[in-house]
Amino acid sequence: MQFEVGAIVEGKVTSITNFGAFVELPDKSTGMVHISEVAPTYVREIRDFLTEGQQVKVKVINVSPDGKIALSIKKATEAAPQQRRQPRQAAPVSHRPGDFEWHSSSNSGSNFEDMMSKFKATSDEKISDLKKSHDGRYNGHGRRGRGNGGNGNGPV
Repeated sequence: MQFEVGAIVEGKVTSITNFGAFVELPDKSTGMVHISEVAPTYVREIRDFLTEGQQVKVKVINVSPDGKIALSIKKATEAAPQQRRQPRQAAPVSHRPGDFEWHSSSNSGSNFEDMMSKFKATSDEKISDLKKSHDGRYNGHGRRGRGNGGNGNGPV
């Protein structure tokens, strides 16, 4: 049985590797689902999404001249009209340099102006700290532009 690109079929996961999963198709041929085609989210470990012997719906995304069949579970799921994609859940709160909370962990009624005020205050604090740190390191004198040709040698 020759599969056309775009066809959606059911198959059985026969083996799992670090880079993908091999799926036995109805005609007993084998295709491969690359790790990037397993799920609509980032997949670090395929075994978190698939198990050997599992029945999966796959979409044929490529058939090479030498007969290798590339499959996608992600695209088969997206193509199914009865299965609508769930809205993404909010990302966990991540702290960026300076521990400023970029994504509010709760919807505490803060409006945009409040968030901007908090960001500006935090930003001003960080800049002030950096300036103090820099001034303390160089006693208030930079290395360049002080009348010495900018090479750092000579009197300041």
